[in-house]
Amino acid sequence: MSELKYAYWVPNVSGGLVVSKLPQATDWSFEANKRYVLAAEDAGFDYALLQTRFFASYGAEYQLEAATLAAALASVTKKINLISAVHPGLWHPGVYAKMMATLDHISNGRAAVNVVSGWFKGEFTGYGEPWLEHDERYRRSEEFIRVLRGLWTEEEANFKGDFYRINGAPLKPKPVQKPTPPIFQGGNSRAAKEMAARVSDWYFMNGNTTEGFKKQIEEVKELAKIEGRTLQYAVNGFVIVRDTEEEAIAVLRDIVSNADVEAVKGFGDAVKQAGASSKEKDGMWSNSTFEDLVQYNDGFKTGLIGTAEQVADRIIELKKLGVDLILTGFLHYEKDIKDFGEKVIPLVKKKEAQLQKEVVSV
Repeated sequence: MSELKYAYWVPNVSGGLVVSKLPQATDWSFEANKRYVLAAEDAGFDYALLQTRFFASYGAEYQLEAATLAAALASVTKKINLISAVHPGLWHPGVYAKMMATLDHISNGRAAVNVVSGWFKGEFTGYGEPWLEHDERYRRSEEFIRVLRGLWTEEEANFKGDFYRINGAPLKPKPVQKPTPPIFQGGNSRAAKEMAARVSDWYFMNGNTTEGFKKQIEEVKELAKIEGRTLQYAVNGFVIVRDTEEEAIAVLRDIVSNADVEAVKGFGDAVKQAGASSKEKDGMWSNSTFEDLVQYNDGFKTGLIGTAEQVADRIIELKKLGVDLILTGFLHYEKDIKDFGEKVIPLVKKKEAQLQKEVVSV
């Protein structure tokens, strides 16, 4: 049983990780993100996930592009892995494969990709790109990943799909990581789960309940088994650690009571349309409440809110479900990242060691 890994959302868009008017000691600038990534590396985080956003949404008026910022952060760090999110349809996979191979060399093998099929119609139509139906977006994403893998591993890549054509294309140098940099992907729909089972290395899950996570992991595991593959699983959770549970819950109440109602509703309308457009009407955010959407990846649902002990216990519960990585977001980045590294990660490690002893003794 391997130790859990930890990631954090890079706040490379303005507005922080909650759609709230409550003051947040979190900034989107390069200088701020440089401080945060160094703090996260020191705190024991394994990954940093950079968001992909081009137009304002959920209050994110300013955005730094993910791959560009990842390259800059790679140059000032030594250990932390950098996951760049990407929208197929806005990037050609051949060009993106080259970019990530370059980033893998800059970082000495620390590049990773999060393939996001997209929910924000305005970004695609605004750039003059066609807006595909839900399942078609996932078909395009699967082709995108197959092209990445081909270019990263073959001397000359060839691919003929419905969305992309690659004709004897070389890519040198190949990435440092073998066989390829890791590929992450999320999505609640059947199309997303089937795609993950076929081509992705990691399956990201929005915030959820214990039963919700258990169901998702079991479904994807069964689908991957059919393909003869295994995946790793990551969950999103917004972290509020305070000295008492009451203090932590009070912070949550302040965040929600100060929510930017117009921005949350606008985001909710956009993402719920995307979720409802899946065949089974059960895509991401399809069942999210207003409070859930204040943290725009349902992070409150995961339950990482309370004392350090309570949060560590919840993380161990998630590990028992089959979770391999905890993706975190925070209100006050510099302080909260440091606190999580000092107060929560060591506690989890102790509990993991005890859990391992129990497993061995059975």
